[in-house]
Parts: sequence; C-alpha cells; structure tokens
Amino acid sequence: MLFDTHAHLNDTQYNEDLEEVIGRAKREGVTHMVVVGFDRPTIKRAMELAESYEFIYACIGWHPVDAIDMTEEDLVWIEELTAHPKVVAIGEMGLDYHWDKSPKDIQKEVFRKQIRLAKKVKLPIVIHNREATADIVGILKEEGAEEVGGIMHCFSGSPEVAKQCVEMNFYISLGGPVTFKNAKKPKEVAAEVPLEMLLIETDCPYLAPHPYRGKRNEPSYVKLVAEQIAEIKGLTFEEVAEATTRNAKKLFAIK
Repeated sequence: MLFDTHAHLNDTQYNEDLEEVIGRAKREGVTHMVVVGFDRPTIKRAMELAESYEFIYACIGWHPVDAIDMTEEDLVWIEELTAHPKVVAIGEMGLDYHWDKSPKDIQKEVFRKQIRLAKKVKLPIVIHNREATADIVGILKEEGAEEVGGIMHCFSGSPEVAKQCVEMNFYISLGGPVTFKNAKKPKEVAAEVPLEMLLIETDCPYLAPHPYRGKRNEPSYVKLVAEQIAEIKGLTFEEVAEATTRNAKKLFAIK
C-alpha cells in the first residue's frame, strides 16, 4: 500500500501512455495518488482525472512561478472547485526565487491569499519552496497556517527547518532526491523526522529516483522512495509504506 502524494499525471508527457503508467503504479502497490493542478489547464485536467479514477484525488492551487498571471476570478474558481469531494488540498502554492517571471511581492500576495482561502474552506495546503525558506516559514507563521497544516512538498531543506515545519503542523514529503547518492540533506531529514510526520511522493514527471534519474518519473517509482527511507530509518519497507499511507489519509481526510 503506497500513496503518491504529489504527481503531475496531468502533464502532457503522459498523453500517449497514461493507462500504462497507471497500470504500472497499481502493480507496484500504489493504491492512492494526488494529482496536483497549479494553473487553469492543469487544474481542469486534475479534476478530470480525479473524476475518472476512484484512487486519484486532486490538489488545486496556483504555482508561485505563475503568480503574476493569477486573477481574482481564478481564486474564486478554485474556491468553487474545493466543494468537490475529490479535492483534498490547496496548492501547490508558495514562493520560488529561482525563476524571475513573477516578482517576489506578487508571489507573497498570491501565497497569502491561498493560505486564507484554505483556512476558509478548511483544507490543508501543499507548499512549493525554491530558494525561499525564510520567507515561506515567516508567512506560514504570520498567516496562522498551522490551523490547516499541510505538506512541505519535495522537501530539500535542513533537518532544523524540517523540525520548524513539523511544529507548525506540516508533514515533510520526500521524493526522488532522497535516493540520490550525493543527497546529504534529504537523507538526514529522512533519518531525523519522525515517521508519523513523513510522506512520500514522486513529483512526476520530474525528479525521478535512482536508478531512473534524468528520465521521466512516474508514480510506480514511489516504491523506491519508500525503500530508501526504510533503509535510512532501519525499518521494513512495509512499515514505511503503511505509515506514510496512513499519514496521507489522515491529512487528506480520506477514509
């Protein structure tokens, strides 16, 4: 039983072989997936997938790189969609200081608006962080985001920052990078964060785990992430798979 908490099966890279990709995931024991939409086209596709497959759920929000494109109408639309029973979280939202498409002040404003929306509709949030840790932690605290909690998606920070996030009611989600031979920080985080606050993900089609690094990622590979965490923690694969699935179901309120 594996739960891929962050997948982009709504990406055009899966247009030709989506059924095969889903079939491989099921054969590897993936029983649940959350597909993340982060702008109009990907949100629409995430909703279609959630409605088409019993085991797929949707997380919908606005990506910080594209914050400059988000309108008030988009925010209202997202709020309306949260009434759908298969929508389990809002995101991915946050800050991305690597790309310069959206000015930092606009990113922060859009981030805050989405946190407030999540609190209004009582859904957890999924955080995208790239080179913006201090500002993200600050905004989460200022906006009282611990009220809804959520996920630090594809966490790449230090064990110290992970501890801060856990204290704010956020799960730490690890993906492919924890399997990379040179990935010191994710391995330290996997070792130090309590199992009851860990989640696993692929972020597919990106960040494929070893030995598929550099290739297209897919949900079946989430098994490799769970195996690596089990090795680091000195646990069985089954213990990690069961715990991370239980954690995800609790966070997303999936029975």
